[in-house]
Amino acid sequence: MSIFEDYLSTSETVAVFGGTSVVAAMLRFEAALAQAQAEEGLVPAPAARSIIDTCKVELFDVGKIVRESGRAGSVAIPLLKALREAVGLFNPDAVAFTHHGSTSQDVIDTALALVTRDALALVEADLDAAIRALLALAARHADTPILARTLMQPASVTSFGLKCVDWAAPLLRARTRLRAAAAQALQLQLGGGVGTLAQMQAGADAARIAAVRARMAAALGLRDGGAAWHTQRDEWVALGCALGLLAGSLGKLAADLALLGQHEVGEVMEPAEPGRGSSSVMPHKRNPVAAMVALAAAQRAPQRVAGLLAAMVQQHERALGGWQAELAEWPALWMAVHGSVRALAVALPGLRVDAARMQANIGRAREGLAPEVAREWFAPGLAAAAGTLARQRLAALASL
Repeated sequence: MSIFEDYLSTSETVAVFGGTSVVAAMLRFEAALAQAQAEEGLVPAPAARSIIDTCKVELFDVGKIVRESGRAGSVAIPLLKALREAVGLFNPDAVAFTHHGSTSQDVIDTALALVTRDALALVEADLDAAIRALLALAARHADTPILARTLMQPASVTSFGLKCVDWAAPLLRARTRLRAAAAQALQLQLGGGVGTLAQMQAGADAARIAAVRARMAAALGLRDGGAAWHTQRDEWVALGCALGLLAGSLGKLAADLALLGQHEVGEVMEPAEPGRGSSSVMPHKRNPVAAMVALAAAQRAPQRVAGLLAAMVQQHERALGGWQAELAEWPALWMAVHGSVRALAVALPGLRVDAARMQANIGRAREGLAPEVAREWFAPGLAAAAGTLARQRLAALASL
């Protein structure tokens, strides 16, 4: 991650997809594999215990593993080499059973599912905070008149509360969509070299192989899809698409906040605090940094999602290039979107809402209009009607 990306994400998400976290997740896969195979009689119990006891990330030089992954073509290759060497120091007989019947994509895909679950929890926590802030603003300002604007021009009167409801609704839908997509996508990958688990099946019947899968999935807290999905990326990419939709909805909200906060409008401003949004040369400025981060994510996320969709064109049973491209795009998408939702979750509870300025802008929009036009489009009762609609919508959203 470059210096220019760092402040557009969060340290937590960067750590989730960092080398230590991913390698630790890969070792969790190897430990679960050995444990499940031992329980099904495919691996001797002493060998499994040696493997499990060695699957501790602190025993490995993560930096070296990452550096060697470029030459190997996969981060799994140097990790497994180091794992076998470490296992052999304590129990040479266990080396042959390390990573038994599996393949590099199994360990990487499963590890990525594990760390993605952690990233999803971070996104959901901040998304929930943003939604709560918007719903609170909607209830507080249900009847606060504000100009509705179409094609960037004053159009009529609505309420700020209804505007907040309209910001919150897509975020609630995005949360539902993310959860549904994650329930399918966060699954165990286990297929061996070509998806058949042929090497593992050499010493076991189909029932025991299925039991190994079930035991591993349960131990890791992932779904057992019943088969390998090495080049079937639809459910995985669907989760990425759901994340991209969230980025777009957050970007729409951020664009509105930025426009409402312009000096000439001055209706809603991000919180003021020392050092927040300051200018290097103009002391009077306060830049909308939360909106900036969310807008940057909204502009970058479509390229990340497009990269995931393009990478679905994967050859035969294991991909050359497509899967590797997907691996590179995936963390970047999560980092950008979590940066967006975190920025807004922090800013929204402290928004400064200037109801007097809203009313003054309505008054200026009415100036020079024929009385009948002013009554039709700018009557005070329009805000009350919008407030009633806002409360109705709030009640409906409560069930989401």
